[in-house]
Amino acid sequence: MLRQFFAQQRKPLLLGLLLAWCTTLMGCMLLGLSGWFITSTAIAGLSTATALMFDVFTPSASIRLLALGRTASRYAERLVTHDATLAVLVALREKLFHGWARPEAAGSLQLRPARLLFRLTRDLDTLENLYLRLLVPAVAALGTAVALAIFTGFLHPLLGIGSLLWLAGMGLGIAWWMGRQSILPSARHAQALERLRSRTIDLVAGQTDLLMAQQWQAQRQRVLQADARVSTIDQTLNRIEVRGIWAFSLAQSVGLAAALLAGGWLVQTGQAGAPVAALLVLLALAASEPFAGLRRGMLELGKTWLAARRLAEPLGHAGGQPATEAVALPPPPAELAVQARQLQYCYWPQSTPLPPALHPLNLEIRRGEHLAIVGPSGCGKSTLLALLAGELPSHHGMLAALPAAWLTQRTELFQDSVRGNLNLAQLTLDDAALWQALEAAGLAQDIHQSRDGLDTWLGEGGLGLSGGQSRRLALARLFLSPQPLWLLDEPTEGLDTATATEVLARLHQQATASGRTLVIATHLQREAALAQRVLHLRHGRLTESAARGQPDFERLTRLLRSG
Repeated sequence: MLRQFFAQQRKPLLLGLLLAWCTTLMGCMLLGLSGWFITSTAIAGLSTATALMFDVFTPSASIRLLALGRTASRYAERLVTHDATLAVLVALREKLFHGWARPEAAGSLQLRPARLLFRLTRDLDTLENLYLRLLVPAVAALGTAVALAIFTGFLHPLLGIGSLLWLAGMGLGIAWWMGRQSILPSARHAQALERLRSRTIDLVAGQTDLLMAQQWQAQRQRVLQADARVSTIDQTLNRIEVRGIWAFSLAQSVGLAAALLAGGWLVQTGQAGAPVAALLVLLALAASEPFAGLRRGMLELGKTWLAARRLAEPLGHAGGQPATEAVALPPPPAELAVQARQLQYCYWPQSTPLPPALHPLNLEIRRGEHLAIVGPSGCGKSTLLALLAGELPSHHGMLAALPAAWLTQRTELFQDSVRGNLNLAQLTLDDAALWQALEAAGLAQDIHQSRDGLDTWLGEGGLGLSGGQSRRLALARLFLSPQPLWLLDEPTEGLDTATATEVLARLHQQATASGRTLVIATHLQREAALAQRVLHLRHGRLTESAARGQPDFERLTRLLRSG
């Protein structure tokens, strides 16, 4: 995950680390130089001769410079680190959702879309801990410890080695202990919050059904149990934090006492004066403080680790490139739109005893042909359309098909203008082409009557249009598609008879005029009436095929629903 971060914003992230180290180092130097200056001034004041010769201006100017530099560096560090982190998270969001736009992802998203979206959002926000609360304070603290070790090494080599070992060992040791103690509780806390949110939503959204089933109190009890679980884990994390603070305070006190003893030893042996000893003590006090900044990051280590682990796989799938295109199928022979040989698909591993969703079938569809696929629910109609669209990869056999546009059962409209929804088919179309498609779909008059015309804004899911208008808008988008193969999955399901009849008539007219190949999966007689040939599927097997004019064609269509 760190590689993902630095691949997106390498220079700003490195600059942020440098500024964090400079800020911490200048803070230590400011405290140490102030102590040296106060001590030196006090000693110089004991004698008139030394007081007159003592240079007050250079140290005081240095203190002012360090104070201003620390303030500026702190501001720049916060600005750079947070801006870089937010830029990384934006890039990772884009990369992640490009990965979810790959073929077959829609099936995964349907498993629990709200829960998955909440988890993705929370995990992405949690990733900021990786840089801001772990890497930045660790680099700043270790860099400061090395600088202090170099300075004290000039006073005495053993002091340099001892201060580095003490600061690094104390700071990283306590941080490691906190991370080790909190990693599981922190991860469980994140999971418990997800569970609490999910149960609360179920309680609120499903209260009518829960009351009718006399399960409202039981669901309420489950919410209370989830809340109690969160509180218990909070108490565990609070105890770990308190112990960590106590350990840091104790270690800091021991280090300060050791610095006092070392300063006294330097003064006693004549290797340094009292001002330098004061400088050493205050530097030791200031240098241990940055390690305390690691406490929060280590306390949330489990949550950060869980987020990184869950996002690693989808980010790896994304590959940094948009994956919105379906699988490119090889072209069929010139006279055909679709050619399949022993085509088969399984939704589950072949080692399971469950049958495949689609058994091996052979199929040829001529260019310009209108075909209806019929059969009971669950027989494999939608699976076959998904294979023809390239949304699903075939597991066995050969499949060649022309590029396809797929109108699914559910009309997918977006919170955008009418123009924006239509431009999903082609981005280069002008308004005249859009109006022509709306006219062909029977929606032009309704859009003309609206105040903003093509700029009419639709709500989420096409809110603002009726069911028939939404279907017509989706049909207009299909008419704008340049693909020679049109796939439709129950295109008029849920529409009244008059609207459905008009939609189908316009669909038939447009497909015939443009020479499109039409494949419709349907349960309805009115949709199958457009077809020149009917295929019947049962339990994933192609059982019958009949062309218009044959007795079997009439028999198969009469088995369908009339409404």
